[in-house]
Amino acid sequence: MDFAPYQSSPPEHGRVMSPPQADGATASPRTSYDARRSYSPQYQQRPSQFSPPPLQHPQPQRAWSGDGIRSPVAQGMGDYFNSLGAREGMISEFDTTLGLRLDYEACLAYLAFPPVGSILLLIFERKSDYVRFHAWQSSLLFTGMFVLHLMFSWSSFLGWVIFLTDMVLIGWLVLNAYRDADTLDRYELPFVGQLASRFLDDE
Repeated sequence: MDFAPYQSSPPEHGRVMSPPQADGATASPRTSYDARRSYSPQYQQRPSQFSPPPLQHPQPQRAWSGDGIRSPVAQGMGDYFNSLGAREGMISEFDTTLGLRLDYEACLAYLAFPPVGSILLLIFERKSDYVRFHAWQSSLLFTGMFVLHLMFSWSSFLGWVIFLTDMVLIGWLVLNAYRDADTLDRYELPFVGQLASRFLDDE
C-alpha cells in the first residue's frame, strides 16, 4: 500500500505509453499544408482565357525637343496654321477694302463716271494693287479725255467723235479688267498704263 500524498495524476511510470508510430504514417486525419505548393510553377494561377485583348491602336507618343514636349496633335495643328499663314499672302492679293469682288471693283474704275469714280477708288481702296492700277489708269486717261472735250466743245461733230471714243475705251478696258482679275495681269495702255504702273510702284 502506497502512503504518499495525493497526486492529481499518476506518476509517469504508471502511465500507459502509446505504441510508436510506423514510419511514413500520419496520425492526424487532416492533410498537412505544404507551404512550398503556392510557390511551385505548376500551381501558379493561369491567366484567364477571357482577359481583355491588348490595345490594337498605339497611343500617341510625346516627342521631346529642346523647347519642351510636343505631341503629334499639336504638331499637326502647328502645320495647319503654318499652311494658313503661307496662304495669307496669296489671299490678301484678292482682298479689297470695300469688300467687293476684285473684278467688279476693277471694272468700277472705268464705269463709275470716270475720272470721278476712279479718283474715289484711289481714296478709299487701300488694299488691292490691281484695283488701284486700274483706278490710276482710268484717272489719267479720262482726265485727258475730259480736257479734249473742253478744247473741242465748240464743235458738236468733234464732241460726238470724242464721246464715241470714250465709250469704246470704257468697254475695252472693262473687258480686260474683268478678264485679267483671275491672274492679276495688268492691261496697260500705251504711255498712260506705264505712267499708272510707275505711280503705283512709288506708293
